[in-house]
Amino acid sequence: MPQPIEDYAMIGDRSTAALVGRDGAIDWLCLPHFDSHACFAAILGRREHGHWRIGPAGEATSTRRYLPGSLVLETTHETATGTVRVTDAMPTGDDRADVVRVIEGVAGEVELEQELVVRFGYGAVPPWFRREHDRGEEVLVAVAGPDRLVLRGAPLPRAHEHAHRATFTVREGERFVLDLCWQHSWQPIAAPVGQPEVLETTVAESAEWLAELDYEGPYLEAVQTSVLVLRALTDQTTGGILAAPTTSLPEDPGGERNWDYRFTWLRDASLTVDAMLAVRLTGKVGLWRDWLLRAIAGDPEDMRIMYRRDGGRDLLERELPHLPGYGGAAPVRIGNGAADQRQHDVLGQVMLTLQRLRAIGLDDTHDSWHLQRALLDELATHWERPDHGLWEMRGQPQRFTHSRAMMWAAFDCGVRAVEEGGCDGDPTRWIALRDALREEVLTEGFDETTGSFRQHYGTSDVDASLLQLPTIGIVDADDPRFLGTVARIEQELLVDGLPLRYRTTGLDGLAGDEHPFVLCGFWLVIAYAQCGRLDDATALMDRLVALRNDVGLLAEEIDPATGHHWGNFPQAFSHLGLVLAATEIAAAQRR
Repeated sequence: MPQPIEDYAMIGDRSTAALVGRDGAIDWLCLPHFDSHACFAAILGRREHGHWRIGPAGEATSTRRYLPGSLVLETTHETATGTVRVTDAMPTGDDRADVVRVIEGVAGEVELEQELVVRFGYGAVPPWFRREHDRGEEVLVAVAGPDRLVLRGAPLPRAHEHAHRATFTVREGERFVLDLCWQHSWQPIAAPVGQPEVLETTVAESAEWLAELDYEGPYLEAVQTSVLVLRALTDQTTGGILAAPTTSLPEDPGGERNWDYRFTWLRDASLTVDAMLAVRLTGKVGLWRDWLLRAIAGDPEDMRIMYRRDGGRDLLERELPHLPGYGGAAPVRIGNGAADQRQHDVLGQVMLTLQRLRAIGLDDTHDSWHLQRALLDELATHWERPDHGLWEMRGQPQRFTHSRAMMWAAFDCGVRAVEEGGCDGDPTRWIALRDALREEVLTEGFDETTGSFRQHYGTSDVDASLLQLPTIGIVDADDPRFLGTVARIEQELLVDGLPLRYRTTGLDGLAGDEHPFVLCGFWLVIAYAQCGRLDDATALMDRLVALRNDVGLLAEEIDPATGHHWGNFPQAFSHLGLVLAATEIAAAQRR
């Protein structure tokens, strides 16, 4: 079995990210971008599918932390003979793709092992290795097609049985630096990245960014870590906000619920911006709006629910049969077929976020408002159609209550932009559709028999997305219909106190099951705070924050019985949910 998902930490340069295990192995890395092919893919297979480990040769006790204000990872290994520290980072702001690993002897001496296995093409393409001399030092070069990795520093590993290995002793006071740099194979070998200044600059840049966070409420450390994760998942060049840096980490052990999340969902990105606004990182969101306008430009009827980090639309889903999957969970997928789905809630979420941006003074440009008008007019032509819903059900489309409420929000935002924001246009049709949708949601979306809102109009089942109804604004949190919905979710969806998204025996069209969904847990915290149940909100929040791993990261789902994390990791949904829940509790405490 592979390491538990929660045993990984993320490092990144805001163009891509790597997962580093507690044992010192980098088991996932795509270069040079989040959605590039992986050169280390062991997390979805075995060591021979690519990894880079630097860790103790024998038994050790390992502890980790992020350096303050950053996602630069420091791991301390204590053995019977001594203590060694390894600091891992991907330098930011230098237009390069490097992984830097600094090894320092702290006390006594420790025998370390280094193993480098490079496999481009998601573990399928072994490169040609050679040793060269560059700028007075020996370097190890791996080339396959357009890709080249150059490893410089000491000690360089030696070829051994389809890998490169080295065993070396680190004594107190000694320091070794290794730098792995990706380049196109036809370029001249890049100069050394520059040590130790590069780590200091990376930490300083991150800490300076974090210093602009304006939040003094509860769970401050967790909020700080979460916004750093969200920043790390935002492409620094394009502004695309990734759902996660990984693909195919399963939602169910050995199951088929394995999806590629290395893309920008309009919904997820909008909610990420909402989280940044909630802690008043207002100067950091303009890049996202620019990305949005580029990505959805064109025919309004062709708006997708997700795009590549650069706004591209090629997300063709396919399987990689050469990879056995995390713990045997197959298939491993790249691309995402849900990109072709119709999900009516997406435009509502985008419009809510754009409305919040207007509220803080980020005025619409001529192009941005006219694009919104065109999208609303397009929605007005197909608002009656069913869709696949927030959770991307792969069964038959339905009229999901949450989707219908989000369409109400989309038209409501458009009306308010004209009536309150001074935007041009005639909102008469939008007003009529807004009012019709509200009436529909409050009648057909509500089940008189159970006394709660329901997942879709053809069922009496409940769904955790309904916890969002007061946040959307279509009902008040103290409305008896919403209180009845919260009660049903507590009765039917909680597993050991944590909520599922829904019961998988319904529409989702897949075999197997899943674990409680972390974002839904934070939505329940928000609902409790909005309903005046502050003690319940705080108790659940305490538990969710405690379920983070040792460096504060959250996957998509968590098994409450074991504490194991499941799904892609770290997950933007989970971390933005934490930020929004913390700020909601802070607001409730002030009230």
